Amino acid sequence: MRDLPGIHHVTSLVADAAANRTFYADVLGLRLVKRTVNHEDMLTHHLYYGNESGEPGTLYTCFPSPNEVSGRVGKPGIPAAAFAVPEGSLDYWRDRLDDRGVAHETESRMGDDVLSFSDPADTRLELVAAESPVAPWTEAVPERAAIRGLHGVTALPSDPFGAAAALETFGFALEAQDGDRVRYRAPGDRATVVDILDREDEFGREGTGSIHHVALRVPDDGDLREWDELLRERDYHVSEIRNRGYFRSLYVRAGGVLFELATDGPGLTVDEPVPELGSSLVLPPFFEDQRDFIEDRLPPLR
Repeated sequence: MRDLPGIHHVTSLVADAAANRTFYADVLGLRLVKRTVNHEDMLTHHLYYGNESGEPGTLYTCFPSPNEVSGRVGKPGIPAAAFAVPEGSLDYWRDRLDDRGVAHETESRMGDDVLSFSDPADTRLELVAAESPVAPWTEAVPERAAIRGLHGVTALPSDPFGAAAALETFGFALEAQDGDRVRYRAPGDRATVVDILDREDEFGREGTGSIHHVALRVPDDGDLREWDELLRERDYHVSEIRNRGYFRSLYVRAGGVLFELATDGPGLTVDEPVPELGSSLVLPPFFEDQRDFIEDRLPPLR
């Protein structure tokens, strides 16, 4: 059984589908690589953003739920997600966010330059100047500044030691500590950082603006089955393995934080070629016979 190389995707809950698409595609310059629906709610969009081909480690996905209550950051949860951008590009991003009326702040953290801001649902996001081998999507943002996929997440667990133990089980290594922030890093080449905050905080509330879970990369189905067996042997509460079409996955809570383990394949091109990714509504086969009903009731993206 192989160590997990890093993050597969991050998923958040948002309010307005059109505002979400505008922000992530037009402001941040990510490609809308998949437009589908929630497997548990066929009348809720599931939007995937990433690089040109939607590689694992570049994916940020959103569930627009306009009738959901607003979330509240707190334990246990994921208060922020970070994207990697090239060294020297943060001045470009500060100007770009200023032009679009997005408030932001800059800090230095564990040797990284970090630009922080919020999306229209009030989800906390960060751009981190860091090396990444990912080829970016450059339709809206020039290559010299374009997002290179995910960098990592910040987790605020109810049990920091439980979350840390799980990350070490997954193959993440303790890298550094700065005050109440402890950094773990996976052995892969992209999207490798999970920072654990060991601090007192109020309990959070899931809702729009909250990050629902972080998914970690699993090489293939065989590895996923082995992880399923190991986690159950160690008395973790684990979901059944689920087929999400573009990957197979399971869910496990560690320190109160929801982690998903998701396979790298078969990938987003299983039902659309790369040039057509995100161009039309793609439904899982079990919803296809209700396409007209779903299309009539999904909120518009523009």
